[in-house]
Amino acid sequence: MDLPRSFTIRESSHRIINPLTPEKLATLGAAIRLRPGVSVVDLCCGKGEMLATWARDHGVTGTGVDISTVFLSAARERVAELGVADRVTFVHGDASTYVAAQPADVAACIGATWIGQGTAGTVTLLERSVRPGGMLLVGECFWRAEPPGQEAIEGCHARSRDDFETLPGLVRLFDGLGYDLVEMVLADEDSWDRYVAAQWMNVRTWLDAHPDDELAPEFRAELSREPLLYTAYQRRLLGWGVFALKRR
Repeated sequence: MDLPRSFTIRESSHRIINPLTPEKLATLGAAIRLRPGVSVVDLCCGKGEMLATWARDHGVTGTGVDISTVFLSAARERVAELGVADRVTFVHGDASTYVAAQPADVAACIGATWIGQGTAGTVTLLERSVRPGGMLLVGECFWRAEPPGQEAIEGCHARSRDDFETLPGLVRLFDGLGYDLVEMVLADEDSWDRYVAAQWMNVRTWLDAHPDDELAPEFRAELSREPLLYTAYQRRLLGWGVFALKRR
């Protein structure tokens, strides 16, 4: 059980596997008013940067779950580097089936709502691991502007207009699920650039070093295609944010 190799190549230089900069990740931790001893469960934790830095900066404890052995190895190195390995644990497994042994104060899924087949399903998964009165953190894409047609929709890696909500649509969805939206931190164009454009450098660096690898033709095509799709469609049309929710 692991992620395809292409994912780890594409994300090789990233510590944060979503379009949050380190500054925005720090803003999120401050915005939700973390304090020492708060427990956090992070489903699809990637390289564990959120748990690692929040343990260092706010004294939280946490458990991260991910399917990628490569990402988890990087996560364990990171908590050791920051001196918080005694406060953060990582579990290799399917985040869609994980339930915390002890309900946490904060349950998060930042940018991987596919595990619940969408936003609403992911909220349901997170509810299994959060204590009554606790907080959910959901990272999700949304339409910043109305896509002009199917080409633009597919250029944003969506199949249909309905794959994403608008920002007000997400707020209405959370309300319909019985949650108050109590905080949010949104990606901007610069943080999107740092996430997406860095992937192009990662891919090109890997191609230069592995021209005869079986993945080379796929990555060569990707590097010719993705910068144009991003600059033509994604950068203008697609938003992303982390939304802090509390049950009414």
